[in-house]
Amino acid sequence: MTDTQVVHLGLEAMTIAAKLCAPVLLTALAIGFAISLFQSVTQIQEATLSFVPKAIACGVALLVSGNWMLHEMMSFTHNLFERIPSLLG
Repeated sequence: MTDTQVVHLGLEAMTIAAKLCAPVLLTALAIGFAISLFQSVTQIQEATLSFVPKAIACGVALLVSGNWMLHEMMSFTHNLFERIPSLLG
């Protein structure tokens, strides 16, 4: 296994990790921004107000994108296992 193959595998792993965490992180970002905007407009300064909607939205994002996330991870793992003989030889 050469150093370029190791770097390529690491790059693919980081890319798939970013793709898998993006739906949940972007959902939390959008909900957090909307709630902070609402809090600044209404001048309600309650720290616990943002937790429950973020948790619910992240759960919904996982339910909606979970099938896609599982498919992406399974295809990455399948491709990685298929490349094992070429990586070793």
